[in-house]
Amino acid sequence: MGKAWEKIDLEGGGLQAVNQQLVRRLKRRTTAYALWLGFPVGAHRLYLDSRPGSLAYTALTALAVIAWIAPVDPLWVWVPLAGEAGFAVFDLFWIERRIVALNKQIRMAAYLGAGAAPPPEYRGRYTEETAANPELDEYVHAKEQERGGHQPVSEVKEPSRKKAPSFAEQEAMLRELAKRKRDRRGD
Repeated sequence: MGKAWEKIDLEGGGLQAVNQQLVRRLKRRTTAYALWLGFPVGAHRLYLDSRPGSLAYTALTALAVIAWIAPVDPLWVWVPLAGEAGFAVFDLFWIERRIVALNKQIRMAAYLGAGAAPPPEYRGRYTEETAANPELDEYVHAKEQERGGHQPVSEVKEPSRKKAPSFAEQEAMLRELAKRKRDRRGD
């Protein structure tokens, strides 16, 4: 199946519209790691909404360029470049955690955003009918306790299992059966 469904406009609301927005807004690992290749300018940090980190990369690159151009010891060029390389290696591991955290925030904002609260005076399955009809109220109460279609714990009956008789009990039962047979035969 192609990606044509992503272009469908479902701005009318509902779960499909929220999922459409999520497809557009969620951060992707492949994009982040591809942008990591542009770490001297902090492209991956900018993509992952870390503006200070992006500025730090840009500043370190600018310091390295200034040290290269300025008439100073060439060793000073390597100081900002080494710091930048160390941060870049750290970011290889940081990217995964950051994407997970950002995507969680994006999902929560989408699903718990505007309109996520119940309507005013919402009382669950309570209706005026249940207040007036006790039998219906019992039904609603029973349904509330079922939790996902399962019987309430209080109503689950354990199957009555007898333990297998021990060897001595089996011998006693066999003696009893033999005794009954003898009594019937008249021995």
